[in-house]
Amino acid sequence: MVEMVPSSAESAESAEPVGSAAVSGANKAKSVKLVDSAREFIKFGIVGGSGVLVNLLVVFIATKSFGAGWGIHENDVFLNLFGTRWNIRWYHVIMTIAFVVANTWNYQLNRSWTFKNASKRSWLRGFFPFLTTGVVAFVVSQTVATLLMNPTSPIALPDHIFDGSTGLRTKFYWSAGISTLVAMPVNFIINKLWTFGRPKVIRIETV
Repeated sequence: MVEMVPSSAESAESAEPVGSAAVSGANKAKSVKLVDSAREFIKFGIVGGSGVLVNLLVVFIATKSFGAGWGIHENDVFLNLFGTRWNIRWYHVIMTIAFVVANTWNYQLNRSWTFKNASKRSWLRGFFPFLTTGVVAFVVSQTVATLLMNPTSPIALPDHIFDGSTGLRTKFYWSAGISTLVAMPVNFIINKLWTFGRPKVIRIETV
């Protein structure tokens, strides 16, 4: 009885579809991952957009309240920094209040919608990484807002346009909105990798 042994060329041809299928599967998995990441970013952007509105609403209410109740203007000095020419101004304080409110709003929506398929931690255990991440983005937004508000800054919003004559021409409102939008991508990347990332799995090998 003669047994037919496939040649090396035939073996290579028969193995090629298997290899191609593996590569195709890997490419498909990458495509799915990219689509999922894009979908998450869009959702994060929608949530962030609503957070911007919440942020601006708090900024507006706080600014009007401080002005009407105590005669405080957003550019007034809140605290001098160690006798230097640098000051913490009331718009920094107002933006901090708005940040805490908007950050809590964003966290809940991202937890229940954007990253709903991620492994769930308790509300507080997830909130503090989100808050810490928000602080990084907050520093970015505070820096941008300060540069936009400071008349000596190279990117300061022009006073002849943003003269405060109407709400739409109030420099502080525009600075708060622009700085929040600039910080949004930073917020997304860190939250995806840390706050709502998959927990590490530690493998324990037994002998």
